[in-house]
Amino acid sequence: KVDARNIDGSTPLCDACAAGNIECVKLLLAHGAKANPPLFTATPLHEACMSGNSECVRILIEVGANLEAHDCHFGTPLHAACSSERVDCVKVLLNAGAKVNATKLHETALHHAARVKNVDMIDLLVEFGGNVYARDNRGKKPSDYTRPGAPAAECLDYYERMPLSLVQLCRVSLRKELGQGGLQKVAELNIPQRLINYLSYQ
Repeated sequence: KVDARNIDGSTPLCDACAAGNIECVKLLLAHGAKANPPLFTATPLHEACMSGNSECVRILIEVGANLEAHDCHFGTPLHAACSSERVDCVKVLLNAGAKVNATKLHETALHHAARVKNVDMIDLLVEFGGNVYARDNRGKKPSDYTRPGAPAAECLDYYERMPLSLVQLCRVSLRKELGQGGLQKVAELNIPQRLINYLSYQ
């Protein structure tokens, strides 16, 4: 029974993803394991994001893993990746079309990136359209979770004072319109390679 549950309700695929075992993940999927099992806990994609195995995240996305699956503790896979400071996984999710401003109790992924004070992750989220002014259920912006003068605080302060350029806003809007699988759709556009590279965040 490839989707048998353990005492916590997780499937073998969840455990393989949590361990970052690519061969095991591929074997389970080849034998019919569900990338989106009906769980009341973290999905295989959540587990892959928390373990930090970006290749595992790519494989799950390729077989149709739900980018917006919501867990009551972790939020979406993007929230989970940000909380665990898995920058590579965050980039894979965003390029695949994950909603950068999806909320968990009104908290966005940017709130989580600010909490862990990861400047690279903050930059990445903002490049993909992360809202620096979003407020959580306590009325706090991402910058409210940083220490004044710290690199993360200065980064968010810069983005609050300097809006994205028109060319960046166009990129964000187009990628949002293309939705999940946007990276593949961009590659098929009849436009110069330089523009394809820009829209692909290369």
